[in-house]
Amino acid sequence: MRQTIGAPAMTPARNHQRVIVAARRPRPAAAYPAAPAAPGTFRPSAANTVAKTADRPSSATQAMIEAVSLSPSACLRRVKALEASGIIEGYRAEISRTKAGLGLTAFIGLRVDGHSRATSDQVERALMAIPAVVACYVVTGSDDFMVEVAAQDLADYEKVLLDEILAIPAVLTAHSAFAIRTVLSRGPVPLNHWR
Repeated sequence: MRQTIGAPAMTPARNHQRVIVAARRPRPAAAYPAAPAAPGTFRPSAANTVAKTADRPSSATQAMIEAVSLSPSACLRRVKALEASGIIEGYRAEISRTKAGLGLTAFIGLRVDGHSRATSDQVERALMAIPAVVACYVVTGSDDFMVEVAAQDLADYEKVLLDEILAIPAVLTAHSAFAIRTVLSRGPVPLNHWR
């Protein structure tokens, strides 16, 4: 007769009896995991997890687990699924620009010569190679690009503008606006449309 470790030995006379070690309450149907979503799709049921924990790199912390009312393993599964689908693109540390010596934030509108894919690609590659450029957008309106630059001061900004940005062959004009004070630099992504 086989004996399972941790289970009481059963005598031949008691083989017909079953020993119940622990009783479980049945889970409601909603507690069972849903079928996996097709690749590249996102189930709205996971939206609450994302909405409540958006932009938090410490996704496995106890606070996050309590905030979404899920077990640690369920939270980890959902976070991994969101990473695999590309909804969570990565994690990063928030750096204080002023404490890092980058007290000047400038927004530069650029107009470029010619509106072609080749020109756009050339300008994008050149802008991405400039360390002071922290964000870059292709925009509509009178400008073709909107660039955010983090600089130490006006002298540093002038060097970035004249020596790097205006040195890009396709850039025709640039006009700047400076941030006086940062109100919100990176807020949570609005995910209310997933509910």
